[in-house]
Amino acid sequence: MNTKIIKNKELNIFEAIIPVIALIGMLAYNVYIYGDEALGGSNQFVLLLGAAVAAIVGFLNKVSYKKMLDEVAENIKSTAGAILILLMVGSLAGTWLISGIIPSMIYYGLQILNPTIFLPATLIICSIISIATGSSWTTSATVGIALIGIGGALGFDLGMVAGAVISGAYFGDKLSPMSDTTNLAPAMAGTDLFTHIRYMTLTTIPTYIITLLIFIILGLTVTTTGIANTEALLIDIQKSFSITPWLFLVPVTVIGLIIKKTEPLIALLIGTLLGGVFALIFQPQIVLMLSGGTELTFATGYKGVMNAITTKTVIPTTNETLADLFTAGGMEKMLGTIWLILCAMVFGGIMDAIGALARISQFLLKLAHTTFGLFASTVGSCLALNITASDQYLAIVVPGKMFAKAYKDKGLAPENLSRTLEDSGTVTSVLIPWNTCGAYQSGALGVATFDYIPYAIFNYLSPLMTLIFAAFNIKIKQLVSDIKE
Repeated sequence: MNTKIIKNKELNIFEAIIPVIALIGMLAYNVYIYGDEALGGSNQFVLLLGAAVAAIVGFLNKVSYKKMLDEVAENIKSTAGAILILLMVGSLAGTWLISGIIPSMIYYGLQILNPTIFLPATLIICSIISIATGSSWTTSATVGIALIGIGGALGFDLGMVAGAVISGAYFGDKLSPMSDTTNLAPAMAGTDLFTHIRYMTLTTIPTYIITLLIFIILGLTVTTTGIANTEALLIDIQKSFSITPWLFLVPVTVIGLIIKKTEPLIALLIGTLLGGVFALIFQPQIVLMLSGGTELTFATGYKGVMNAITTKTVIPTTNETLADLFTAGGMEKMLGTIWLILCAMVFGGIMDAIGALARISQFLLKLAHTTFGLFASTVGSCLALNITASDQYLAIVVPGKMFAKAYKDKGLAPENLSRTLEDSGTVTSVLIPWNTCGAYQSGALGVATFDYIPYAIFNYLSPLMTLIFAAFNIKIKQLVSDIKE
């Protein structure tokens, strides 16, 4: 992870925000023209155009082409793990579909998770898994995909279900000691991990309770279309797949591996391979169909499983509700998301190389004259960096470095900064379509960012909660309190 922040004394704030203004303007027009299809490639090119504007500003301020390219390379290098995980998520979704794992989850889920409790149950399930694994990404890639399928079968708006998945996933990600961002934030602020987690609960728990209540209300008030067809759905699922609880051995194994701190990439690879093996055991007819052969042999079995891993898979069904649920894109589906991440890293890399990220943070810091102003500037800086740098790590690292001294000078304990970094930097990243987190979650769950944003309640309430605590001076820890203790 590249954590160095490049400063450029020659760059003024107006020059620093020119690329940002240009990018936002171009993205707004592009989304207006393309609508939901904007992520199909046009937004990616707009990010490159934004990078070009930033490069022009850099050239005018004597920043070399090589320096810009080096920073782009560093940024792209930092996303290597994320890109590989995305590819594994696509492959896992393919083998988990053809093996019957996802259909089995939907089958049993339809019987257990009725519409009334589905949304709050989704929130709680994802929260538990995310705390256990320390990863919002892994949570979405495993139970998240299954819950999206169940929600779709029940007739829920998929944006609503994705919002519940993401809210739960990021709650756990924030509080888990195994989370990389939960470790990074206190490291940048100058406090320790468990002090940070304890202090963070003060704003996180109230936010979570409000989120849970909202999803309970939504579950009671939203009219779904899938209730009446549940029985028909169950029959149609059984027609296409051999449903058995034995299939759950695969997701249980994957979650168990992650809990034991196995690298997510390795766990997902094992999950993909186990999904392929279970497909051959429990759904040989589907594997044969995908291979295009007439007899199941080693060669046709290999081809069928490999097709599911790499390309789009469609399981035939006469039920329109199940049509989307019986479709997986494999690794191929993730290429658009990877494309977006790479283009976002080009923009973020050039913005860092020309010193724009540092200049924007410095400008926000100057606006902070009061304690509330300091918290508000931190929140604003994190949001600005999630938009401009397109990466949640930079949204934690840059403000963490820039604001650490300011918090100390105002007599504030460092955990105030670490908490604010998480409340605004970590959780809002998923709300930005071109941010690595927004792109990942959209790609993994198969739901457009703009569709789940209204329902990612925990994610946009978190920065508001931290500002409310600052405005009313609620549990704002002072440095002097450490001396007394």
